[in-house]
Amino acid sequence: MPTQQPQYWADLGCGSGLFTAALARLLPAGSTVYGIDTHPTVRQQTIHSAGSTDKPTSIIPIKADFVKTPLDLPPLDGILMANSLHYVKNKPALIQKLRSHMHPNSPFLIIEYDTDRPVPIWVPYPISYDSLTYLFKDHKTQKLGERPSAYGRSNMYAALVRPR
Repeated sequence: MPTQQPQYWADLGCGSGLFTAALARLLPAGSTVYGIDTHPTVRQQTIHSAGSTDKPTSIIPIKADFVKTPLDLPPLDGILMANSLHYVKNKPALIQKLRSHMHPNSPFLIIEYDTDRPVPIWVPYPISYDSLTYLFKDHKTQKLGERPSAYGRSNMYAALVRPR
């Protein structure tokens, strides 16, 4: 993260908080990550950045459906969606809603399966990297990396999406 000022991020569909905690370790001291999920199992905690003894990053769990529920959050410096965008049917409407909670130049960090083929229940509305770049056609999309899925059906990718 380029700035050393505390930041506010949301992890949408945080589940157990695996990616929430990883993000918290990368953010500047004193930052806050809101872990939002309909059934969050992430616990409220503080995490120090790697090698830091400064003020820790706070993780605050929020029980909410990020698609259907209005989000009561401060202006966000970024949004993480790790394996959660594939549960959203109307992605353009969600992106528009989320943008209203973000600073103008704030990024999305997205981790998804690189496929457009649904897997009922588990991946009902998949979004390949090519489809993601189309969804965010007015943004700059950068693939950060990819790796094989543990389930063997497709690769997983991580992408950073920034306004142009």
